[in-house]
Amino acid sequence: MNQQRNHHAEAYGPMQYKTFAGALCAFFQAECPQLGGQRTRQVLVQSITEMVGRFYPETSHLRPGQIQWTTVHRDAKPSYGKTIQNTQLASVILDLVRPEDAKERSEGKCLRDLKKEAVARLLQQAFEQEGCLTNVETAILLKISPATVGKYIREWEKENRLILPRRGTIHDMGPTLTHKPIILRKLVLEGKSVEQVSRETCHTPEAIHIYLKTFRQVFLCRRKGLCPEEIAFATKRSLRLILEYLKLLDEFSEENKALHALLQLDEQENLR
Repeated sequence: MNQQRNHHAEAYGPMQYKTFAGALCAFFQAECPQLGGQRTRQVLVQSITEMVGRFYPETSHLRPGQIQWTTVHRDAKPSYGKTIQNTQLASVILDLVRPEDAKERSEGKCLRDLKKEAVARLLQQAFEQEGCLTNVETAILLKISPATVGKYIREWEKENRLILPRRGTIHDMGPTLTHKPIILRKLVLEGKSVEQVSRETCHTPEAIHIYLKTFRQVFLCRRKGLCPEEIAFATKRSLRLILEYLKLLDEFSEENKALHALLQLDEQENLR
C-alpha cells in the first residue's frame, strides 16, 4: 500500500505545481532569492494569485455590453503627495451598454438622456463594488469630455436630489463641491438625520458634521452683523467658501425655515 502511495505521489505530485502559482513560486525562487524562504514566497504567491483573480476576471462571466475596469478603492483616502502607485485599487464590472439601450433609442429616447443615465449608472455601479470613478474615467468609458460628464452629473443630481458617488465627492477632492447645497438642504430644510443624509449622499457622518458646523458658524456670524471678510477671519475659512455658504443661507432664508431648523438642530445635538 505504501509503495503504491509513493508511486502515486511520485507520478502525480508534480502536477499540482504546474499552475500559475507554481510558476510564480519558481520564478521568485530563481530570480528573487532575497524575498525569503518558501513560506514567505507562498504568502506572496497567494496574494498575487488573488489579485489576478480580481483584476482579470473570466470573460465568460461578463455579459455583452459589460466591461472590467480598475479604479481607486472607495476607502482609499487621499493625502498630500500620495501618488496613484501608492493608492489602493479596486476591480469593478460596469454595464457600459445595457440591453434596453437599443430598445429605448428605437422608441425615440434622446441620446443625451441615455448618456446622462449611463454616467449615473457607471458611478453607482463602481461604488457598489467598492470603487469610485473620476469624471475623467467616466468620460473615457463613454467617449465624451470630462466637462460633459460634469454637466450630466449636475443635471442628474438636481433632477433626482441625490449625490452621485464619484471620487471628487467621496474623497472631497477638487475645487467644486456641488454636493454641499444638497447635503445642507437635506439637513436644514428637510430635517433628515446625519445618518440618513450620509447614506443618501455617500458622505461620511464626519464630513457632514463639518458642513453643518460651518453653516451654523456663518449663520451666527451674519446675525451678529459681520461682513463676509470678517466671517472668513472668524471661522478660519476662505472667503470663497464663506460666500458660498452665505448664498445658501439666503436661499434657505427665502423659505423662512433656516433659523427655526438650525435652532432645532442645536437642541437635538445638546440632547445627545
